Amino acid sequence: MGLAAATFTGSNGYLWYLAQKTFSPETSADPLIRHDPSIIIIDPAQDSERPVIVAASSGDLANVTAGHSPRSTGQGAVSPVVSVADKVRNFENEFSDDVYLDTAEHILMLSVLTRLKRVEQTIGHGNYNVVGFDEVLKHARYQSHIGRFSATELDFIDKIFNTAARDYGFYGEKVTTELTAKIKTHERIKIPYTGHYLLKDTSLAHYEKLKKAVGRGVILTSGIRSNVKQMHLFLAKAVASNYNLSKASRSLAPPGHSFHGVGDYDVGKMGWGVANFTQRFETTDEFKRMQDLGYIQIRYTKDNRLGVRFEPWHIKVV
Repeated sequence: MGLAAATFTGSNGYLWYLAQKTFSPETSADPLIRHDPSIIIIDPAQDSERPVIVAASSGDLANVTAGHSPRSTGQGAVSPVVSVADKVRNFENEFSDDVYLDTAEHILMLSVLTRLKRVEQTIGHGNYNVVGFDEVLKHARYQSHIGRFSATELDFIDKIFNTAARDYGFYGEKVTTELTAKIKTHERIKIPYTGHYLLKDTSLAHYEKLKKAVGRGVILTSGIRSNVKQMHLFLAKAVASNYNLSKASRSLAPPGHSFHGVGDYDVGKMGWGVANFTQRFETTDEFKRMQDLGYIQIRYTKDNRLGVRFEPWHIKVV
C-alpha cells in the first residue's frame, strides 16, 4: 500500500467502520429482509440432469391468485380481513385474504434465489445493486459455478415480474415496465463509504443537499436497485414470510414497482445498522432535522393506501 493510500485509510478508518455497520454486505442478509432464507444449494454439475419443475405459464400467478387457506407460521393467529390502512399498521401479521405462492413452486423460487445469490457473490454486492438481467444471464451462461438459468426458472422470473401486484395487495404503480431495463454507467455515481449508487440527474443533488443540511450523521443506506436486486430482495422476503406474497409486498415493493429504480433512496443514522430500517429511525435527530427542512418527503407515510408499511427512511425524489 502506498503512503497516500495508507494515509487515506488511516484518516477515514472510523468512517469505514461506521459505514460497514450501516449497510449489509450481501442481499441474503439485507436488513430489509432480516432473515436469511434457507436457500437450497444446487450442484452446478448436475443442473442439466435435475428434474424439471413445471411452473404455471407466464402472466398472473394462476392458482396463487385464486386464493389459498392461510398457513400458520407459529408467530400467532391469522387476522381477519381488514382495511389497507390496518394492514399497513400491522404489516408483519398474516391476514385471511393474503395470497401465498403455490406449494409446487417453493423449490423453484429457492432455485432462482440460489442462482441469483451466486451471481451476487461473483460480481460483488455493490455491482449487484445496478446489474441488469441480460448481464446476469451472461454471467450464468459462461461461469459454471453459477450455472445457466433453466427455461422454467426464467419463466418463473418473468411471471413474478409481470403479475399484477394488486392481485396480492400492493397498490403502488409500476415504474419499470421492462424486466431487462438497466441504468447506464454514465447515468449513475457510486457514493463513497456506502457501497451504493445514485442517479446523477435526479438523486445526487437531492442527497447532497440533504446531507449538507442534516450533517455527517446521516448516511445513504440504499440507492439504485435494479430489477435484479429488487427481484432478489422480494423473493427472499417472500421465503422469510412463509411464501406469503402479500406479507412480503407490505415490506418490499415487487420488482418493477420500486422507485429505487428511478430515483428514490434510503438514508439512516450512521452506525445504527438494521435499526435504520425500523420505525426507530423516526426517533432520531437526523429524521427530525429532515422533517424540519420542509422539502424532504417520505415515499410511504403512516397513512399511505398503497399497502406498504411506514418507511421513515425512504426518501421520495421523483
